[in-house]
Amino acid sequence: MIEIATEVDLSHPPARIWRALTEQALLAKWFAGSESVGDRTLLRTAGLPGYDADTEVEVVELRAPERLVLRCREADRSTRLACDLTPIGHGSRLSVREVLEEGDWDADRRAEQHERAVTGRLPAILDWLAFQEVDLRRAEGGLTAELPVIPLAPPRGRTARRRALLLAGVLAVLGLAAGATVWATRPAPTTPAAQPASTPSAPLATSAASSGSPRATPSRPTPSATRRSVAPTPTASASPTRTPSARPPAAAPLAASYETVSDRVFGYRGQVVVSNPGPAARPDWTVTVTLGDDATVGSVNGAEATQNGPVVTFTGAAVPAGGSATIRFDVRDPDLTATKPEGCAVDGAACAGL
Repeated sequence: MIEIATEVDLSHPPARIWRALTEQALLAKWFAGSESVGDRTLLRTAGLPGYDADTEVEVVELRAPERLVLRCREADRSTRLACDLTPIGHGSRLSVREVLEEGDWDADRRAEQHERAVTGRLPAILDWLAFQEVDLRRAEGGLTAELPVIPLAPPRGRTARRRALLLAGVLAVLGLAAGATVWATRPAPTTPAAQPASTPSAPLATSAASSGSPRATPSRPTPSATRRSVAPTPTASASPTRTPSARPPAAAPLAASYETVSDRVFGYRGQVVVSNPGPAARPDWTVTVTLGDDATVGSVNGAEATQNGPVVTFTGAAVPAGGSATIRFDVRDPDLTATKPEGCAVDGAACAGL
């Protein structure tokens, strides 16, 4: 039994992806045109890479919006295609698996067609569909009420003249009243206050000392005994001792394990889980995977990848303390027996599982 597996993380909800998988108009935009033939559907796959003719599709299992299983017949070939949708933190994970049940196929070309459709055209259609679901219309509401406008027409005839004369009389009376009020409330002129006459000061009478009165001899103060203050003896202060600062704990080495998620003719899908047992997050980690001769890495989830010869280097965000990071990658290998890489290491330490 030969199986082709493709998995991709999409930043869209499962309901939207389900529409793209099951509605004929949307399916034709990213995979192939289709039409209903009785209780079955005919996909126009003739001419697509890995397909030799149109494909007749029969629904085997339908559980919206989680799982869709189809039985596909293409000329003398029969396959079983399963699409599974799983919600994840930032969207959904789509897993597509096709198993050959009868006949033969070019699995490598067919896998390439699936990968291009699922990782290239499908995300573009989902973005377009998300844009179509946004309501960009604006309500154009008019006025909800109209206020009546009353024109102010000028008075005419004798009535107008009487009103003008009355208004002039009122203004004149108001002017006179205001003038009288100002006159009555004006401040009175102030006269300078008379300064009091200066009175000559009487000379101070000095009493002459009589010649017969004895002079008082001033007594000298007796010096008091002075006390000698004893200076306190200085006490030696203890010099402060320095407490050595605690050093941060040494970072624990990362550990990694490898697992082959699925394999197929001319390739497989691998997974590396990087674990951080330490008490602090670990940035700047590196995972290296050594592939076989002429093997190349395809789509990668969970890290950035660069390939230099057979060695593929993965780097990514910091691994949280006590947490892990998962890397999944597709490998195309011309060796029919290859189901895993030849080597795997994280920061130089070998991965478990190989």
